[in-house]
Amino acid sequence: MLIKLCGVCRLFELDPELLSLFNYSTNCGSKQDCLSSPEFLDHVTKVMLVIDAAVSHLDDLHSLEEFLLNLGKKHQAVGVSKQSFAVVGEALLYMLQCSLGQAYTAPLRQAWLNMYSIVVSAMSRGWAKNGKDEAD
Repeated sequence: MLIKLCGVCRLFELDPELLSLFNYSTNCGSKQDCLSSPEFLDHVTKVMLVIDAAVSHLDDLHSLEEFLLNLGKKHQAVGVSKQSFAVVGEALLYMLQCSLGQAYTAPLRQAWLNMYSIVVSAMSRGWAKNGKDEAD
């Protein structure tokens, strides 16, 4: 759990405005609010499950296409910008770096970027189908 929190803290350092997207029974006005919100922590777990599914399907990431399209649509519907997907990617890379230390290498980083770009590409297509596409 501590490693996930490393990524969450980094996410809000990179883009503090993302806090406003998390409106649960208690609003996340600060990192501390989010980290003490069971709903937010459940969301973090769901993000990690999506990453796990992508890693588990590396040989056939396109089998997740429909799921990822729908996920992109859901994110567009709640006001998440496509640019936020890149911020989440940076936070995930930071989390990997924190957890792997010396084992975090340039080839490993590139492999994660490749996998994440496929995930984001599908989510972005779903995002665009659900609303007017915003300028990149």
